[in-house]
Amino acid sequence: MLIKQMCRFLMVICTSLVMPVQAQTTAESEDAEAARELLTEAVEYYKENGDKALAVFSRQGPFVKDNLYVYVVNTNGIMLASGGPSVMLTGRDIYNAVDDDLKKKFEDALSRPESDTIHEGEYPWSGWETAGREITKHVYYQRVEDKIFVVGYYQPRASAEDALKLLDTAVEAVRADPRETFKAVNALDSRFYKDDLYVFVVELENNRFVAHGSNLRLVGRDFSQLTDTTGKPFGKEAVDKIAKSDTAEFSYQWKHPISGDIESKHAHARKVGDYLVVVGYYEPGSKAAE
Repeated sequence: MLIKQMCRFLMVICTSLVMPVQAQTTAESEDAEAARELLTEAVEYYKENGDKALAVFSRQGPFVKDNLYVYVVNTNGIMLASGGPSVMLTGRDIYNAVDDDLKKKFEDALSRPESDTIHEGEYPWSGWETAGREITKHVYYQRVEDKIFVVGYYQPRASAEDALKLLDTAVEAVRADPRETFKAVNALDSRFYKDDLYVFVVELENNRFVAHGSNLRLVGRDFSQLTDTTGKPFGKEAVDKIAKSDTAEFSYQWKHPISGDIESKHAHARKVGDYLVVVGYYEPGSKAAE
């Protein structure tokens, strides 16, 4: 799994190595600033200390800050250091795990001379720190000698637009083959979740969950009887609305699948035959009031 994820990172390098990062603006996130700062610190430390720095990057120390850490891959595709879960790949040949087409692109990208330019890209990543879900990771990286230094942060909060796109996908799948779609949703098929978005489906004949992309313990339970942490009967509200229309929207307080915090969630629902298909997004800055 980790090798497959690192292959995706190599693909990011192939497609975006030549794109310089634009100047930081005050509107950019604190995570982005912190990631760039940590990358700069790591590169400077390496230039001062040489390969001795690699062992420092792989320890819990100054180059592991909250969820940020440094990892280093050389131009032969060997993982040289990591302060995160990929430390288990240290010394492993990642390069030869990619196919011939990607390998050629990787060679072309890494034939460019090193520079002081910081580049950026994105790729999906999963592990213990993402609760097992593939989450978009935004990375900043810089080449020094034959090494690429990388620091990234997670972008787990999807948008309302992302939610509607995922709902479209789920609706078409349920319309085409309900039972197979339910199995896929319950198996965490990547088609049916994106970052902190996920699909759930309720059978309207009995109002019971038949699929849930985050909490399998809800499958079989009566959706119409659910209340949120404030006592709001959002399940009944959704069922009542969809009885009058083929679409509905409703809001409630619910646990974020990555952070575990209770946050405000806005859901979009559609009726597909005998089923209610729902995708909701967590609203920015919406931690529930105590």
